[in-house]
Amino acid sequence: MSETVNVRYMVDDVEAAIAWYTTHLGFSLLTNYAPAFADVQRGALRLLLSGPNSSAGRAMPDGEKPRPGGWNRIHLIVDDLPGEVDRLRAAGVHFRNDVVTGPGGAQILLIDPSGNVVELFQPARTPTAPRVS
Repeated sequence: MSETVNVRYMVDDVEAAIAWYTTHLGFSLLTNYAPAFADVQRGALRLLLSGPNSSAGRAMPDGEKPRPGGWNRIHLIVDDLPGEVDRLRAAGVHFRNDVVTGPGGAQILLIDPSGNVVELFQPARTPTAPRVS
């Protein structure tokens, strides 16, 4: 059974966030209560986009207000990272870094219109083991 995973991102502009996630990353719009809230979905990931006027944007008891940004991020697996990077750069998407490669694969960080981070990750290809006759 596949369960939906919900992640909340604080955003400055709900309509801009909807457009960015649906246009660039293939999310589908579920509900739109802009300017306060919307949610979009890609596979089992439901991303809650909460604007400053949403209940999630209310000040904490000490007066601090939730805001976008930081280093926590959603992690999307792609099959062709270089192709995705080329496509998104051509569309004017802002990147935080260049592709980083390690033993597990390659990744790059995108920045949504509010400053939230999205990671695109392409797993390393597992070498095919030689056949034993």
